[in-house]
Formats: sequence, structure tokens, C-alpha cells
Amino acid sequence: MKVRATVIGFSAILMWSFLALFTAASGKMPPFQLSAICFAIGSLPGIIVLAARPARFALLKQPAKVWLVGIAGLFGYHFLYFTALRNAPAVEAGLIAYLWPLLIVVGSAMLPGERLRWYHVLGALAGLAGTVLIVGRNGFNFEGTYALGYGAAFLCAFTWSGYSLLTRRFDAVSTDVVTGFCLATSILSFVCHLWLEDTVWPQTLSEWAAVAGLGLLPVGAAFYAWDYGVKNGDIQILGAASYAAPLLSTLILTLFGFGEPSWRIAIACLLVTGGAVLAAQEMLRPRRRKTSLADTT
Repeated sequence: MKVRATVIGFSAILMWSFLALFTAASGKMPPFQLSAICFAIGSLPGIIVLAARPARFALLKQPAKVWLVGIAGLFGYHFLYFTALRNAPAVEAGLIAYLWPLLIVVGSAMLPGERLRWYHVLGALAGLAGTVLIVGRNGFNFEGTYALGYGAAFLCAFTWSGYSLLTRRFDAVSTDVVTGFCLATSILSFVCHLWLEDTVWPQTLSEWAAVAGLGLLPVGAAFYAWDYGVKNGDIQILGAASYAAPLLSTLILTLFGFGEPSWRIAIACLLVTGGAVLAAQEMLRPRRRKTSLADTT
């Protein structure tokens, strides 16, 4: 059960690795408009399930704290991420925001039934080092004038790690509730769009396809898979393995002609993969059967 849930959670990481490709192919739609549309699409699978099984609507009746954590996690993360990218260089902001997997691994020690091992931390740090190579391929230049953007990026990292860890505490809450989180995030993003942005629609069929892809996968199904994974799987392994997302994203962009192969990618691949395997050694290592005294006689 735990292995299956961890694999499902990892599928969210795979879907998030397509975020940059689909975003790059979606045209020039402003971020909050794009977020509003994509989260509306992302809520559709849950709506279909609820429509097919009306009895599951009762599962949406949750305490206010569940809704607060879910909406703050999904909407808060994207609001802070977009704010960071608007007020600081994308490279530095992206690196700071991607501290969340390390925060998940370290913070998981505070969860009931979890213990933080040295290989969890070392695996997460290896993933962070690989991410630094990917995100910082053009160098870093942290300046005080971008303090607002850097601050938003830090809050972004704490928001998503906090959401993931708190979600684990709500393990009895059905994943169906993610449908409501997506709908609320779509509405709030739409309000921000009307307040802050000018409307820009996709111009080609391929751009519309990219928007649909975003809504169905990285800004849709991924959140359902992540919710199920962190509630029922190994959250420490998922935290360390999350560093695969920027690496896979870079590889996918390179494959589709948006980047060029380099030694940085090769080394980052070794660091991220090695870190994930190290963090997951308990799951990958076969358990030895205890031999009883009766068996030896």
C-alpha cells in the first residue's frame, strides 16, 4: 500500500516536469489568467467523479482548517511564485523556491510515526546540489534590490512544504476535496487576473493544446496524485525525489529544442538520481525475513 501510494505521488513529480514545456508553448497569456483557466480544467476530473458518484459529495464537508490549508497551499504557492518571478531574476527566485523538497524531508521528522535518517537528509542535499547546477547554469547574482522577490520565493518554499506536511496530518480526508481546492484557486486567480493583468488569449491551436495539457496534468491530475501520495506514501522519499522535477523539466525542454545538452545536465542527473535512490533505500532494500529458532532446528 505504501509503495503504491509513493509511486502515485511520484507520478505528480513526473507531471510537474512538463510544466515548463507546456507553459513555454502556451503563448503569452498572463500568469494569473493562465492559472485561473488551468485550475478550472484541473477540477474537471474531480467534478466528473463526483457527478458519477453523487454520494461522494458528502466527502467535501470538511472542517474549515482543511479548506484553509488546501486553498492556501495551491493558491498561496502560485501567487507567491508569480510574485517572486515578477520581482526577482527567474534563476535566483527559482532556486530559492525549490528549497521546498529539502524542507519537506527535514520537516517530516515532526510527523507522527516518521523518523529522519541521515540518508534522507543527504539524499535531499544531493538533489538540491543537482538543482543548483540546473537552475544556476547562467550564474547567480543576488541583489538587495530584489528583496521582495527573494522574500516571496522563500515564502513560496515554506508554503508548499507546509501544505504537503499538513496534508499528511489530514490523512483521513478524501482526495476528492482537492477538487474544491482547484476550483477555489481558479476563482481567486481569476480575481487577481482582473485586478492585475490584461487579458490575452492563445492565438493558435497548439497554444490551446498546451493550456489544456497544463490543466489536465501539472496543474490538474498532479495535485490529486500528490495529495494521495503524501497522505499514504513515504513523504521523505517523495520530498527527496521532488528534485527530479527541475532536472526532468530541463531534459524535456532540451529534447523539444528549447535548450542544449551540457555537462551540467549530466552531473545534475547523477546527483538527483543518486540522491533519490539514497533517500529511498529503505523501500528499495529487500527486507530480510527473521529466522525463528524453530526454523533453524
